[in-house]
Amino acid sequence: MANVAVVGAQWGDEGKGKIVDWLSERADVVARFQGGHNAGHTLVISGVTYKLSLLPSGILRPGKISVIGNGVVIDPWALVAEIDKLKGQGVAISRENLRVANNATLILPLHRELDQLREAAAGAGKIGTTGRGIGPAYEDKVGRRAIRVNDLADLANVGIKIDRLLSHHNALRRGLGQPELKHSDVLDSLREIAPQILPYADAVWALLDEQRRKGNRILFEGAQGILLDIDHGTYPFVTSSNTVASQAAGGVGVGPSAVNYVLGIAKAYTTRVGSGPFPTEQDNEIGERIGQRGREFGTVTGRKRRCGWFDAVLVRQAIKTSGIQGIALTKLDILDGFDEIKVGVGYELDGKRIDMFPVAEEAQKRVVPVYETLEGWKGTTANARSWSALPAQAIKYVRYLEELIECPVALLSTSPERDDTIMVRDPFAD
Repeated sequence: MANVAVVGAQWGDEGKGKIVDWLSERADVVARFQGGHNAGHTLVISGVTYKLSLLPSGILRPGKISVIGNGVVIDPWALVAEIDKLKGQGVAISRENLRVANNATLILPLHRELDQLREAAAGAGKIGTTGRGIGPAYEDKVGRRAIRVNDLADLANVGIKIDRLLSHHNALRRGLGQPELKHSDVLDSLREIAPQILPYADAVWALLDEQRRKGNRILFEGAQGILLDIDHGTYPFVTSSNTVASQAAGGVGVGPSAVNYVLGIAKAYTTRVGSGPFPTEQDNEIGERIGQRGREFGTVTGRKRRCGWFDAVLVRQAIKTSGIQGIALTKLDILDGFDEIKVGVGYELDGKRIDMFPVAEEAQKRVVPVYETLEGWKGTTANARSWSALPAQAIKYVRYLEELIECPVALLSTSPERDDTIMVRDPFAD
């Protein structure tokens, strides 16, 4: 049975939640492999809106196992709140359908506070984080001083780990003019949350190995987008983890051969939240129109997203760095009614034409997009479920994007509703 990894091919917010939910009908396990509760997914099912941050989108499918892998940094209080909210919407959540990696790193209140303090202190140099402690938690993970899920089961021996953690954080807090944290306060917070998290804790790598041996299908769910990857994104305006598809294996504890197909998600236009370069941004009436029609506000933060035309150079680059084999193109319906639609097909940098996004931060600021202009369409693509229901110019637009990004469109989404999807190629068929 084929296993599929789903990754964002832009700066996140591409509509991964709906696509993963749609694909999860064909999967047995949905596994989240990186990021934290800074990533949000909005799903609309039978008119009901569900907002997810840490929980895999498969949690809304009865009979599926949802997994939060070791590559995720977990705010246990945020996870409990999310579980409680979904239960209030009638979603059944228990150990039967949710497992959390026992070797995953925890985000503590001290991480959130440090994140916000450093952003405030950076002034004009701020990166635009969500302030949820994601970066500081990943720093502690690689610094080998993190508190992990399994530590919640052995609080009698966690004291030395708290001391090691606070020796680092209290030094930072002194430098920022903040009071030091107390060992007892950190321990009390862990003692309070432990009973609510431990029922879900498991050796996720062993669970997934068992599922693979049974021949069950696994859907690997990424967060954010490839352009926010710590190595391959628009550094330093990136997230603190690897968002590329290769992280799917390491982020849950399986070998790379477990991933058989990589599906990238891309909007029919481009959006970005927070600071950083955005060559095709439309800070004008066009951007406002796209943003209003697409309801472009962050699921987690509520921040208004920056909007612009499709950037084929960046998506093509994302496809190559992540081994994407097919694209799910979302929100095509938002472009309905435009007289003309532009596509970024290249850049000019200091008067020279280039066909890739430069790695240097200063060069990224100077690139000027080169556009091709296509005729728009007057008909509607909204709610279409077959190619024959699409206007001819909309089909021409999709085919042109395929040519530019050097990758086929495997799925086409035409509304937030689960079933308003055109499947060109079933990713699980490989």
